[in-house]
Amino acid sequence: MNMPKPSLVLLGGQSISSRIMYHALAQDFHVLAVIQENRPSRKTLLQRRVKKLGLPKVSGQLLFMAYDRLYLHNRQQKKIDELIERYNLNTQAFPAAIVKTVNSVNDPDTIEALRRHRPDAVVISGTRIISADVLASISSPFLNIHAGITPRYRGVHGGYWALANGDRAHCGVTVHLVDTGIDTGAVLYQTAIDVANDDGFHTYPIHQIAKAIPLMKQALLDVAANRLQPGIGVGPSQLWSHPTLLEYIRNSVAAGVR
Repeated sequence: MNMPKPSLVLLGGQSISSRIMYHALAQDFHVLAVIQENRPSRKTLLQRRVKKLGLPKVSGQLLFMAYDRLYLHNRQQKKIDELIERYNLNTQAFPAAIVKTVNSVNDPDTIEALRRHRPDAVVISGTRIISADVLASISSPFLNIHAGITPRYRGVHGGYWALANGDRAHCGVTVHLVDTGIDTGAVLYQTAIDVANDDGFHTYPIHQIAKAIPLMKQALLDVAANRLQPGIGVGPSQLWSHPTLLEYIRNSVAAGVR
């Protein structure tokens, strides 16, 4: 007897990765709904970063973001497009009929929607940290794809930081259970990615999501078969943030990471 397809709700953001994840999973699973959160305001994000990292660090990050917006992303766009085609990734918008938009994934509307749909699993893709109230709202597991090997590369740009540290063996992706920490949930699957000399800051994530899709699909099949096997991942645990412009230049020169 064939096992029925597990159902899921996707908690997603505004990024291309959320759209790619939806279309990949919709091929094989029953996506009941997409709960899409709006981006936090830039002012709110800036205030949080300054409080957490300090003004000098955040100032350097802002300089890098300006460089990225004006030059780096455009320079790597051709390779991004090539990889999307190579991996046959679908970047189209979510189907409007199943999308519910919320200001924050932690709004009461999210809890109401999860309880109404009662999915077999909840897949996280590109949202802020999920609150304890949301995680406790239903008994189904919450699964996330993280663009890095956890807990060694928690936070953001895990592939970039692994390469910048000369740690190519741990430049990869993780599928893990979600808890209230930052990428601290128990690991389900991990794998490394292969990068070429013409890859860079914006193409590492394309390789990562392409590698992660089959891992997430396997995790969802594990949910359906009641055979999840959480593990501890690769340490030591460290949280990474956006590079500053000086860090990016130094890593580009010293490690050839673009």
